[in-house]
Amino acid sequence: MTMESEMLGPLPAALYLVVAIMSAGSALAEATIRLDLEPEWRNTESIPALATVFDNWLDQNTDLPRPETSPEIRLVTPSVAATLQGSSASSFGRTRGLFDPDLFTIYLILPWDRKDPHDASVLLHELVHARQVGRHYVCPGAQEEAAYRLQDDWLRERGFQAKVNWIAVILESGCNRRDFHPD
Repeated sequence: MTMESEMLGPLPAALYLVVAIMSAGSALAEATIRLDLEPEWRNTESIPALATVFDNWLDQNTDLPRPETSPEIRLVTPSVAATLQGSSASSFGRTRGLFDPDLFTIYLILPWDRKDPHDASVLLHELVHARQVGRHYVCPGAQEEAAYRLQDDWLRERGFQAKVNWIAVILESGCNRRDFHPD
């Protein structure tokens, strides 16, 4: 033991440990720890239970009222979704979920896993649309930005972010002249 370490006590040994850990390489520095402070969503046993967790989150994080009845939720194949989507198909990427306000039904497109945060967030996005029913929007696309922002907020709380083309979302929700339909 040197005179210096005798004077400082155990501090240099701890300092050496910190330096050793810090220099252990970029793998340690790049490791990401994602701590979900509200993991209740991941522990749900069914899609309706997950929808309830999301409805509670939406109650706390939006002013959109919860509908009196819950929307029906169905898992569908991509080909069925393409048929349901029809001419309203967006060219902004792969569709993961759809909401039909007339049937008050959410369609989640397979493959879909309620334990995957990105898949689960699609259900949250579609639940936002279920809450938007009855509100006036200049065009159907005007509803999208709020739904994507809430989806992104929920994911960010868990250390992720939505895989969204924000430019496309803003353009779609901007209600260009071509989006106005006389009803």
